[in-house]
Amino acid sequence: MQPAHDLALLLARFQFAFTVGVHIIFPAFSIGLAAYLAVLEGLWLKTGRPVFLDLYRYWIKVFSIVFGMGVVSGLVMSYEFGTNWSVFSQKAGPITGVLLSYEVMTAFFLEAGFLGVMLFGMNKVGRGLHFAATCCVSIGTLISMTWILSSNSWMQTPRGYSIDPTTGRFMPADWLAIIFNPSFPFRLVHMGLAAFLSVAFIVGATGAWHMLKARREGRIASEPVRVMFSMAMWMAAIVAPIQIMAGDAHGLNTLKYQPAKIAAMEGDWTSEGRAPELLFGIPNMKEERTDYAVKVPLLGSLILTHSLEGKVPGLKDFPRDQRPPSPVIFFSFRIMVALGMLMALVGFWSLWLRRNSTLFTNTLFHRVALCMAPAGFLALLCGWITTEVGRQPWTVYGLLRTSDSVSPIALSSMAVTMTAFVVVYVLVFGSGMGILVRLLGRAPQEGEHDTPPSHASDILAARMHPDVIDPSAGKGA
Repeated sequence: MQPAHDLALLLARFQFAFTVGVHIIFPAFSIGLAAYLAVLEGLWLKTGRPVFLDLYRYWIKVFSIVFGMGVVSGLVMSYEFGTNWSVFSQKAGPITGVLLSYEVMTAFFLEAGFLGVMLFGMNKVGRGLHFAATCCVSIGTLISMTWILSSNSWMQTPRGYSIDPTTGRFMPADWLAIIFNPSFPFRLVHMGLAAFLSVAFIVGATGAWHMLKARREGRIASEPVRVMFSMAMWMAAIVAPIQIMAGDAHGLNTLKYQPAKIAAMEGDWTSEGRAPELLFGIPNMKEERTDYAVKVPLLGSLILTHSLEGKVPGLKDFPRDQRPPSPVIFFSFRIMVALGMLMALVGFWSLWLRRNSTLFTNTLFHRVALCMAPAGFLALLCGWITTEVGRQPWTVYGLLRTSDSVSPIALSSMAVTMTAFVVVYVLVFGSGMGILVRLLGRAPQEGEHDTPPSHASDILAARMHPDVIDPSAGKGA
């Protein structure tokens, strides 16, 4: 029975990882895009330049689809907590359930309450009220991220709880300590910046695509295309370096509270001062070593402790059954860092081109920007893998094991649901992504803000005033 249980646990973990991996893209997209829309509308109201309204009209269509897919994919995970992880829900529910309820009562209601005004109220309410609705939706996405990360961060660095000796349930003892647990501020900043950076590179890649297309057709890209590309590159140049510093601070916090995760990320097996940095290697969990290691002397201590003499933990400091799977997070962490550095380089390159007045004419840069479209989201996913896999073998770090959190579900049932999830997700969200690509494939134009009349309005106008639609109508009869 044990092998069957282990395989069912593996499938349950893979199913949740698959669903959360799909889901996390859309909230991050919504967070960054909602903020971008608020900035665009604010600039339009302040300057009166139609180009900002053109871009607002263009990107709000994308936002509506992304937001809808985020809601749908998020609902699935709520059910998984009850079906696949009922033991975890029963034990940690008094804390995580309350935090997620706060997210619904504050953020989701705020977003839902103003989303309709934001999407359909431009010509029905005043400009100030519509801008307020856009800001409320943007704030709602940030509040949603705050509560979800507070819940997840508590699982990483649990504080403010007591354990019921009879039921083994985690009971709240100090809500401030629970919400503002040690890793929460660092993870909140890191995730928020990741969302903004990811959307910046999507916007920038869209602008690059349309500038390249315009150049192939022998014309100049429209003003909305140039403006959104410029704004995206400003965001990349400013946020990418800040994200690197935020990641460094997050790493110091992780070293303090989750040293086993740091040891697995670095592929270090013995704790030592003046430790090297492993640029590459293949961690060998069985032999307790990292094969084919490429090291830079002293750099590990300098990065992790900001001191050449700093001591770096090793996986041998921890029992075998409490070690995260180093090969997974060793590579996911390095991919994330490499993408972050690459995004920063693109941002700095854009500043140099801007200084030389070639930002809109450098074809090579536009091609690089186009290729960087998924970079932010790939880095986000790699960071999420590093965080979640690095917490293993725990769901609540150091207190509740993942193997003790899964529901008693038969292996056959888990295999069927896993297959169904993959098939449905590929069909539904694959179609959604196809629609997004089609929307982004059409360039924003000057005058995008001038809403054309609907087909029904055309018919009504034609019946009442034929000359409005066809000046020749009725003549020569």
